[in-house]
Amino acid sequence: MSGYAIPMQILMVGMGVVGQSVAQMLLSRYSELRDLYGLHPRVVAIVDSGGAAISEKGLDLTEALRVKRKRQSVATLLGAGRPGLSTKDVVDEVDADLMIEATPTNVEDGEPGLTNLKTALSTGMHVVTVNKGPLALELPSLLDQARKRRVSLLFSGAVGGGLPILAYAKNCLCGERILGIRGVLNGTTNYVLWKMEKEKKSIEEAYAEARSLGYAERNPTYDLDGIDTACKLVIIANWVLNLKVRLRDVQITGIRKVSLREITEAEKANSAIRLIGSIEKKLKVGPEIVAKDNPLCVDSNLNAIAFATEYTGQHFIIGKGAGGCETAASVIRDLIALAKVSERVFANT
Repeated sequence: MSGYAIPMQILMVGMGVVGQSVAQMLLSRYSELRDLYGLHPRVVAIVDSGGAAISEKGLDLTEALRVKRKRQSVATLLGAGRPGLSTKDVVDEVDADLMIEATPTNVEDGEPGLTNLKTALSTGMHVVTVNKGPLALELPSLLDQARKRRVSLLFSGAVGGGLPILAYAKNCLCGERILGIRGVLNGTTNYVLWKMEKEKKSIEEAYAEARSLGYAERNPTYDLDGIDTACKLVIIANWVLNLKVRLRDVQITGIRKVSLREITEAEKANSAIRLIGSIEKKLKVGPEIVAKDNPLCVDSNLNAIAFATEYTGQHFIIGKGAGGCETAASVIRDLIALAKVSERVFANT
């Protein structure tokens, strides 16, 4: 980076596992962000289900996290808490240039995330989100709104957690022709299937363990019924392949009917069952038998994706795809990407 100092007045919306991890990472990596990337992030407001906390000078994130964990809401933060305040109220009141949106995924109507994103974009805020629901339902229109307002909408954490799946496909494979995409895109179901195989646990026991570790969606149907994976396929298809598809275009089968007997039979054949999302002639999600030596046969909560390309063959990305810390890392990556864009703008003015 050059000598430009890039301030970021941040409004955080959602303080669950991911939101708290983002706050913790902003604290622990502040010096790095400042010294290496010229970033000066300052959280001026946080909104959760109980209300908000606001400070024009910047909130004490250490204290905000302590209060959130002890009292369930930042709205009880001494001197800054505002019980009952909505996201729209906060957007109208604070001078923020960036919203980090991390409310729970809702694929029925996208709310409250969809309204949060639209509100921020309409007022000229940049947005970084990890919320799959609004993107799976209305990504093209949200991108169009961002373009019209000349702001950025970044969402690398919505697909693959901490893995740079979208950036790799969009940027590193630029100029290639992607023929097909296959992957393990849900760390929770991968953890469940892996635990069923390794410890012969029931699907209920394995899922409970995954949830206790912070891997699972709030709504278990999103993981177990393949909906989370389908949302990610839709985002990839729209963002990378410009297919203009919706969630209803995906053929979806979850893992609820996968039995221990089927898992044992696959193991005898030196294979395993994994929930695979694919974009080939159609978009499809379903459990498949995968050979143990296939790179997609990953363990624990790992994600793996394969891009089949016309000129350079198969490209694989493998890594942690679930968890608050992993997803928070993608938010930091988006903040840095936004800073690089801002630096170019400043340098040309």
